[in-house]
Amino acid sequence: MANLKKIEEFLNKTLEIDKFSSDVSHNGLQVQGNDEIKNICFCVDASMDFFKKAKKENCDLLIVHHGMFWNKKETITGHIYKKVKFLIDNNMSLYACHLPLDAHLKYGNNSNILRILGAKIKEKIDVGYVGELNKSIDLKKLVEKINDKLDTRCKLICYGKKKIKNIAVISGGAPWNVFDTFEKNIDVYITGDIAHGVYHPTKESKMNFISAGHYATETVGVKALMPLLEKKFKVKTVFIDVPTGL
Repeated sequence: MANLKKIEEFLNKTLEIDKFSSDVSHNGLQVQGNDEIKNICFCVDASMDFFKKAKKENCDLLIVHHGMFWNKKETITGHIYKKVKFLIDNNMSLYACHLPLDAHLKYGNNSNILRILGAKIKEKIDVGYVGELNKSIDLKKLVEKINDKLDTRCKLICYGKKKIKNIAVISGGAPWNVFDTFEKNIDVYITGDIAHGVYHPTKESKMNFISAGHYATETVGVKALMPLLEKKFKVKTVFIDVPTGL
């Protein structure tokens, strides 16, 4: 059994949330429940579907990438009220980590997607990273690997090289960051969402754009935290899959 405050402080320090004061998300503990933690559930989104499944797993602490509270002043009404009440009634805490979990070199979405694809990280690009494969891979094979490893179905704008070596990744909703790749030694840009407005610039710049799904690209970071907290605090961890199909 572990202490909530100690877990909170450990995550805040490990993920360096103080460095992301401009994030639209309120990063850190959003709802406080039990002080003593035995079971921790992980998910991408702070949804009621997740909360109900977490209750069945007897979870004391819920850790998500997308929390409930963002930069606007939230009122505890409507769907927010229902979720806050559910957490309080069941003594469950909610911890959210948005951009810090995208950007983290060891536990982040972007760095771990590159590792899954077998790439060595070379440099940062916004909150993401550029990685290099040991040897080039066919674009088609890369797409197949992403679909398999992330359990997704990629959408493509592919007018660049057919052999891929240098890969840029920014998970989630970052289609417009493809513009940052046009003048760099990058063969393909991977993100979650796609946008109509990037099609022609991507084509005209002879770049490859892979939309691997907002949800799918952001399961990776929360999963990376699971063994860390298991080892550090001797707790049970569970990933709960609540896909949006987006």
